[in-house]
Amino acid sequence: MFQGFSKDALDFLLGIRLNNNKEWFEPRKQIYTEKIQEPLKALGEELFAPFSDVEGMMYKVGRIYRDDKFPPYLHYRDVMWIYVRYEAWYWNRTPTLYFELSPEGAEFGFRISKPEAAVMERFRSQLTENPEPFLRMVSDLEDNCGLTIGGEEYKRKKPCTVPEAERFFLKKGLSAYVKVSSPEELYSRKVAEHAAEVFRQVQPLNDYFHELVEIEELAKALEKEEVLQPEPEINMVKAPDVDFMW
Repeated sequence: MFQGFSKDALDFLLGIRLNNNKEWFEPRKQIYTEKIQEPLKALGEELFAPFSDVEGMMYKVGRIYRDDKFPPYLHYRDVMWIYVRYEAWYWNRTPTLYFELSPEGAEFGFRISKPEAAVMERFRSQLTENPEPFLRMVSDLEDNCGLTIGGEEYKRKKPCTVPEAERFFLKKGLSAYVKVSSPEELYSRKVAEHAAEVFRQVQPLNDYFHELVEIEELAKALEKEEVLQPEPEINMVKAPDVDFMW
């Protein structure tokens, strides 16, 4: 059972940030395994448990080793994570419940970081047609649950006819999260209980965007099917073999 993180874990992540090389990491690998990897696995199992019966939901605990094919070209991560989400080919295009541990502490909640433009277009259309359900949901998260609403923004404003929803028309992606830096919480089970409660609070938002992603995927599949559909054969009347004299 997850019992909390430790000062050693945060010190290690700060160390790997400042010394991102094998020479620093290898002598301290046991610290990573015992203080970060194993607690994260235990926490991941705990956070996923309420979603284990939901079809298509899965979870993953990140590894400290970076893929050297993608920037930034470093050997190791200094932010470790847990994702709980529906299975998807591109994880950053799908809504995700996440927990991150860094030298600064923990951050957890919901995000869809780089959704397809068409998904956000559907989101804006839905907000225009029926803004109340989404706005009530977000208001509850901000005012009653103390979550922060974030997300990367467009450089140019999108036209909006619903003034109370205008700030969401700026978003390329969306997040709702809390940050924890208190040692009293981080170094105990309190952080697990807090994260589980936040996951429960943001689940409706996760489902809201999951539905938008599914609708867009279905629309693309239908469009592709129409393109690939063979054109119907036209039965032409065959000319007679015998020449007629008129």
